[in-house]
Amino acid sequence: MEIPFAKLQGNGNDFIVIDEYQKAVIPEDMKGQFAAIYCNRRFGIGADGVLFLSKSARFDLKMRLLQPDESEAEMCGNGIRCLAKFASDAGYVKGSCTIETLAGPVIVIMETGGEDFLATVTMTPPQFDRKEIPATGKGEYKEHIGDFDVYAVNTGVPHAVIIVDKVDAIDMAAQAPAIRHHATFPKGANVNFVEKTGENSIRIRTFERGVEEETLSCGTGATATAAVVHKLGLTGDVVEVGTRGGPLTISLKGGAKMQGPAATVFTGVISF
Repeated sequence: MEIPFAKLQGNGNDFIVIDEYQKAVIPEDMKGQFAAIYCNRRFGIGADGVLFLSKSARFDLKMRLLQPDESEAEMCGNGIRCLAKFASDAGYVKGSCTIETLAGPVIVIMETGGEDFLATVTMTPPQFDRKEIPATGKGEYKEHIGDFDVYAVNTGVPHAVIIVDKVDAIDMAAQAPAIRHHATFPKGANVNFVEKTGENSIRIRTFERGVEEETLSCGTGATATAAVVHKLGLTGDVVEVGTRGGPLTISLKGGAKMQGPAATVFTGVISF
């Protein structure tokens, strides 16, 4: 069987997109295995996850994200921009759309000009209460884990946020997993280290749950980190977030919005 696919990236966070708008292409019981095989960067296509695009019973589109460890993530900020670009290029939507995710419906407003694509995503409102993250205990989350004070918030998926002097001094492979797997996070957590670089600007590095390594960018992580530093009074309502894959703009006026690009890398066909 030949399966068409597209490879897209948002700030270097890259995804394989499988178009199931008309019909299912990959059987449900094989989606996780498919992601594990084709996300492999040496023996597959290489990606941080597989986005399955389909119709939604209530909204314009539906997005599912299967990760390299075969788990399914609730939401992905960079991924949803990539899905919106694919759907726009395919003619399924135009200008704006609402996309169904496991974290709830997400509104995406698209701007196109030549080869450039920019999307503003209305993100899941940041949830700071432990039961919403989820995390054990009561109230808002702040724990001392290892050498770090750790804050946590859910922006569609659970995120731990650690403020440091220099993010480049962090050994992600050595220091992030203990936080990602900490017992206070029953579903695990993505881990973000953040450095304040200006009055309303930060730099972050993110270790992603499900990918199980550092990625070049994480949209929900950028939103989570901006929400934490804003809540602590360290920035204003609009935060410029520098990731290793490029900049994102997070607005926290009456909720949370993320603005960033997406681009098609290549398309192809898998013999499956």
